[in-house]
Amino acid sequence: MGKKRATLPAGRQVVMSGIRPTGFLHLGNYFGAVRNYVRMQEEFECYFMVADLHSLTTHPDTKELKQNVHRVLSENIACGLDPDRVALYCQSHIHETTELYLYLNMLAYKGELEKTTTFKEKVRQQPDNVNAGLLTYPVLQTADIILHRAKYVPVGKDQEQHLEMARNFVNRFNHRYGEVFPEPQAFNFGEELIKVPSLDGAGKMSKSENQYATLYLSDDDELIRKKVMKAKTDSGPEKTNSPRPDYIQNIFLLMRLVSNSAIITKFETDYNNCSIRYGDMKKQLAEDMVQFITPIREKAEAIRNDEKYLREVMEKGAEKARKSAKATMELVRKALGLNYF
Repeated sequence: MGKKRATLPAGRQVVMSGIRPTGFLHLGNYFGAVRNYVRMQEEFECYFMVADLHSLTTHPDTKELKQNVHRVLSENIACGLDPDRVALYCQSHIHETTELYLYLNMLAYKGELEKTTTFKEKVRQQPDNVNAGLLTYPVLQTADIILHRAKYVPVGKDQEQHLEMARNFVNRFNHRYGEVFPEPQAFNFGEELIKVPSLDGAGKMSKSENQYATLYLSDDDELIRKKVMKAKTDSGPEKTNSPRPDYIQNIFLLMRLVSNSAIITKFETDYNNCSIRYGDMKKQLAEDMVQFITPIREKAEAIRNDEKYLREVMEKGAEKARKSAKATMELVRKALGLNYF
């Protein structure tokens, strides 16, 4: 007998993504991910999860977990995510996740998990805490995604291997027990993901690397100005129309994110004419960054101080996510033959 594919819910395609409650959201998170999430809520059925269980693999001390979860929720809402339009929920509130995680672990093999790039990196970073959760991180991540039978997952380059593993687990499950899950695909509106450069010219902005070279959405105005003014520059070009060194190009890239086109054109012309004054350029960039970040920071602070509202957001999100999870797990248990009564 041929296997039957489970019927997907009618309507919009499903998008799912997770946000770890570790570190502070920064400019790179906004332009590389959150801005896309805000666009996606217009066209898709979206499930955006605060990955509090995932965070335990690297941050077992939970003293600050509640305030970190509240901060992540408030910053994402301040950036434009609408809890009335998306399911914005905590991973630990959906108990079906851990049930599906258990079943998928039976289809995951030690050898393939040990080869995962992120696992190897974490082993180097925390050799005294190589826990089973760290090893099976891609399995839990798969459970998060397929619990809602999501078709699309907005991911960066560093998560592509995990998504490939998710497809492998899906195919193993479908092959062994019947066609329950669609294969999840990476999705970012067909555009190249924006990598926001760090202010020191070394790589991209990061939650954990050089924090003084990263602009956080929670930075106050003076800190933003200080950080931008310390951005690496040089004595300027000596020949007209000279190519820009990477660290100078980075400043122009940052300016393109927040400044108007006339300002950008002015400094590009000054650079090409060898008349650029980097001090003036950085002052302009600093003020434009302040104008961009301040409304997000202030809105996030107001939301974070309203615990009643945040509780309502989490309850509403969990209710939406549980409805989807319950429907999926009924199909899963039936496929596994666990429906004894």
